[in-house]
Amino acid sequence: MDFQHRVGSKIGSGGVASQSESNRDRRERLRKLALETIDLNKDPYFMKNHLGTYECKLCLTLHNNEGSYLAHTQGKKHQQNLARRAAKDAKDAPAQPALEKARVDVKQFAKIGRPGYKVTKQYNHESGQQSLLFQIDYLEIVDGITPRHRFMSAYEQRVEPPNKQWQYLLFAAEPYETIAFKIPSREIDKSDDKLWTQWNKESKQFFLQIHFKADAKQQPNRIITHSAIIPNQRNIPSQNPLNPYNAV
Repeated sequence: MDFQHRVGSKIGSGGVASQSESNRDRRERLRKLALETIDLNKDPYFMKNHLGTYECKLCLTLHNNEGSYLAHTQGKKHQQNLARRAAKDAKDAPAQPALEKARVDVKQFAKIGRPGYKVTKQYNHESGQQSLLFQIDYLEIVDGITPRHRFMSAYEQRVEPPNKQWQYLLFAAEPYETIAFKIPSREIDKSDDKLWTQWNKESKQFFLQIHFKADAKQQPNRIITHSAIIPNQRNIPSQNPLNPYNAV
């Protein structure tokens, strides 16, 4: 009988494989693949008995070789037993108390407006450094609150278009609104005697002094003499960049 020219056959194969042969070939391929990818030493249900055969402790089945056991683990019976065991373990496990999140009481304050302030520009002729002295009046500050400050980059705020030539100095204390001053984006001298703060609890005034590092290319300040002032003409000051109402 010619088996080579049957429908579905492959030349030289000798005929079409039966369903049982296909299943046997598929199981063999799965066994080889499982042996390459699965470590049986980590399987809690795999056991080798004294007879040299293998047992599944979950399903209580015997297997002649490791491949047979691996094929069994992919079967329906083993998968159903795994699901039943997982459900039983979850039911028998003691209920763990839920961890309570630490509760942080958020203090709510009714804002009463902006505090009063005073800014003094200073120049040290010896070091060539320019400095700013801020005085913020917190007359109605909440008891136990200490005023805070921080520097903010121009790219952090969302009120004005970012400009790398400026930075912002913020002051905050409840129940007052947070105010900010727009100052040049120059490097701050953070030495102990150049950057300091003081909170006067009696007068309820907060002081902060900052010094800008001296720039070697910085030109000396122009000194306007009396002869440079034109009589009967108004001298309009330039726009003050330290106005907090135009800041953040």
